Amino acid sequence: MTQTLDRIRASLVGLRMPCALEALDHTMRQLERGEIGALEAIDALLAEEHATRETRRIGVSLKTARLTPPKTLESFDFTFQPSLDRGRIMALAQLDFVARAEVVHFLGPPGTGKSHLATALGVAAVKAGRRVYRATLAELIEALGRAEREGRLIEKIRFLGRSSLLIVDEIGYLPITPGGANLFFQLVNARYEKGAMILTSNRGFAEWGEVFGDPVVATALLDRLLHHAVVVQIEGASYRLRAHTDLIPEHTRSHAAITPPPPPKRRGRPPKIGAAHA
Repeated sequence: MTQTLDRIRASLVGLRMPCALEALDHTMRQLERGEIGALEAIDALLAEEHATRETRRIGVSLKTARLTPPKTLESFDFTFQPSLDRGRIMALAQLDFVARAEVVHFLGPPGTGKSHLATALGVAAVKAGRRVYRATLAELIEALGRAEREGRLIEKIRFLGRSSLLIVDEIGYLPITPGGANLFFQLVNARYEKGAMILTSNRGFAEWGEVFGDPVVATALLDRLLHHAVVVQIEGASYRLRAHTDLIPEHTRSHAAITPPPPPKRRGRPPKIGAAHA
């Protein structure tokens, strides 16, 4: 028995299973007392190791995806935003939209939970083993611009295209640098019908020409981003300012609805950006 246990320990060390090694003695005592059977003992050791590795994998993936600190749907206060259909959000958490390479848009005033929901869906995707990356629009355009100047634009777009889910946060919050709209279009075009995206914005689609500083590029962007899309409209006050409602001017408490236009009714691939300019 002792020699067998020594060989098991050596095997666990060789297989780099420190958690199973640590649980071995306790599992053996349970086995000797008849509390568990042989199969249960094997299952307990493997489960211990797997749980630890999965926790480590998720932690590393969340940092790589830039989803820290993580948010969850369980921590989202749906009662504060009654305009949201909780069932619809939970359906998105099943991640079918990721498999279908669709685009989810969260539209609404600041503080209404857009980024929280986007991050929570990203966390769910990471836990499901999907590759995720999150950045604000300003951060993405800055990174793409830097890559273009260094002659690495194609490589950078290819890197961002490898994620199963790309989250682009805060569209419309900061002005776009010159040439930024075209860089973002190249990224969107590379991911079109190949990878899912989540976009959050406090501006309606009709304002995207102003947001991106180029109505033609904005139209080409929407052509792709609304082709296979789920649009979630959030109407309500800021959750972050809920304790200071009396200090907020009346005209800013009730925000006008950000009404999206209907998605284009067409089939097949959209025209190239050159054709859109023409």
